[in-house]
Amino acid sequence: MPPLHTLLAKSLTLLAELQKAGKHVIRGSDLPRMDRQRLIKAGFLEEVFRGWYLPSRPDTHAGSSATWFASMREFIAGYCDERFGVDWHVSPDQSLMLRTGERTLPKQVQIWAPEANNQVVALPHACSLFLYRAPRLWQSEALTDAGGLRLATLAHALVAVGPAFFSQQPLAARIALASVNDVSELLRPLLDGGHGHIAGRLAGGMRAIGRGDVADEMVSAMRSAGIEVKASQPFEAAPTPLSGARPESPYVQRLRLMWQQMRQEVIDEFPAPSKAPQDVDATLKSLEDRYITDAYHSLSIEGYRVTPELIEKVRSGLWQPDGEDAKTRDAMAAKGYYEAHVKVKDYIAQALSARPERWPLHDALAGWYRALFSPSVVAGILKASDLAGWRNEQVFIQGALHVPLSKEAVRECMPVFFELLADEPHAAVRAVLGHFFFVYIHPYMDGNGRLARFIFNAMLTTGGYEWTIVPLEQRQTYMEALERASSYGEIQPLARLFANLLRQQRTAPLPRPQ
Repeated sequence: MPPLHTLLAKSLTLLAELQKAGKHVIRGSDLPRMDRQRLIKAGFLEEVFRGWYLPSRPDTHAGSSATWFASMREFIAGYCDERFGVDWHVSPDQSLMLRTGERTLPKQVQIWAPEANNQVVALPHACSLFLYRAPRLWQSEALTDAGGLRLATLAHALVAVGPAFFSQQPLAARIALASVNDVSELLRPLLDGGHGHIAGRLAGGMRAIGRGDVADEMVSAMRSAGIEVKASQPFEAAPTPLSGARPESPYVQRLRLMWQQMRQEVIDEFPAPSKAPQDVDATLKSLEDRYITDAYHSLSIEGYRVTPELIEKVRSGLWQPDGEDAKTRDAMAAKGYYEAHVKVKDYIAQALSARPERWPLHDALAGWYRALFSPSVVAGILKASDLAGWRNEQVFIQGALHVPLSKEAVRECMPVFFELLADEPHAAVRAVLGHFFFVYIHPYMDGNGRLARFIFNAMLTTGGYEWTIVPLEQRQTYMEALERASSYGEIQPLARLFANLLRQQRTAPLPRPQ
């Protein structure tokens, strides 16, 4: 009998051939029973429900949510393709959410298909599908950015959703209306269906967001066909128009609107800022005094096994890059954190001395990132090309419903992130939303959490607040608050956590870890 590793290699070859053929979901009949069992035991295949499997990685824990949330879109698309061919799509309202830059799937995804049976299909981690027997389908297409899910087109989804969508999801509705480039695409389904009432709602929405010319064209075309239209404003509160002459992607629009909506909640949670520190040297000395504690908690939150002794060893220069320390990833993390911290202090010193009216961060952030990971490159743990810039692959966050932006969207959104940060007048908003939006975009393959906390504290310190540390003991609360903001648009839990930590550490800084 061949050795086990040879048999496993044979089974993996079969699985690779299926994936190469475009299968994101594996049916029991796709693999011989022995190969299927071998792959499951080795951790390369995970059963979603009876007879349906998902490729997985053996380095994740069995039943981990990471595998599921990273592959949920592809699994649903593959499952529906197997059952319904191309005669299905995600419900119009959920299609519209995904088309307007929403990166979080709801716990229950609604699938429309004429051959469906109005049943609920249970999925891992409290997720499910509702297979709705739709009397008709809207025009749709499979989107790579949505993991292959078939989504109703933007125009048809706007026609299909009811008035409640505009009151319950005003941000998505605002982005959808602003994303209509060719009004004829919207007019075709309206004219074909004689939808005068829907045309009035959409025309009113267009006028509310400042696209009166589009609204006039819609009403004129409908009336030319003998269909009476009465425009009505569908939003509960009139949207604030966004600046910018050129059309922007849904992801960029979502970023701008989220910043508008969230900033006042942050201001309400934070105490008023003091004047920016006058004594730059004293401020830098205070940061230095908190460094050991900050590095210990920030690195520990990311899962590195870092001791206060290792951090002190690095800072004092006793760390030996050519000795035993160079063999450990944790030592590289500690060395990189120290180098990045030095550059953050330089940024703070320059900002306090220059007292700028705007807060540009692009060049400084690139330096922080390179400092954070250059020790790992020198030691051969990472490739030199890893320091090049924004990521070129999709990333997923352990245990989070939120899926960070695609690599293409990262390149669209980061310039806008820097613009929003630079133009924001309130220090607490710069700190909290600078931190959150950076993690929301997740522009790098690694280091996003550490860099986000550096942004947070750089903006706090230059704006009249104290350097504030997120304790390891509050990691769970911190991660849950980030998830609420990312997946549900609720910034208050994160702002409140940061504000409470600031007040506590203003009078009693965290003690140095023992």
